[in-house]
Amino acid sequence: MAPLSPPEPAELLDTLASLSVRKLRMEIQHLRLPLGVEGTYGCIRHPGASLAVPVLNDGRVVVLRQYRFAVQRRILEFPAGTLEPEEQPQAAMERELQEEAGYTASRWDSLGLLLPCPGYSDEVIHLFLARELTPLPLPVAGDSDEDIEVLLLSPAELDALLASGDEALDGKTVTAWFRAKQLLASH
Repeated sequence: MAPLSPPEPAELLDTLASLSVRKLRMEIQHLRLPLGVEGTYGCIRHPGASLAVPVLNDGRVVVLRQYRFAVQRRILEFPAGTLEPEEQPQAAMERELQEEAGYTASRWDSLGLLLPCPGYSDEVIHLFLARELTPLPLPVAGDSDEDIEVLLLSPAELDALLASGDEALDGKTVTAWFRAKQLLASH
């Protein structure tokens, strides 16, 4: 996959406010955009994340039903997590796959990058296809606030859930599944 186009930074004229919470920082800045327009803009600064579409040898897909406080509900999503400082995207995903789903993978393929909310965040999510999975004998401790149920779905079951609209899903999951299906079909 082709890399993202190179950045065209805006000129920072003034920082009006900055608030840090956990791994995120909200900034409100007065900027001059590349086309010359000046204005006040808010941005959530994010360290980046990784997501994996884990596929078992029998073709079933590992999907999580996870509680998300911002939307106050459980949603279906693939294992994913925020990058730690200096952590490489695949290493982060290997850690998250173990902590959230209880698997390791021997085969990793890149599915490219995703910019989930470019209107208000600089987050970049690195997407992977994880195959040749091995279940861990004992669960690996993850974050204490994670409320996760691991599901094993056939591709047809996952497609039916996506089409039905009966389950809440996030955009990164839908995009990653679309890209994973393309890669799997090409092999």
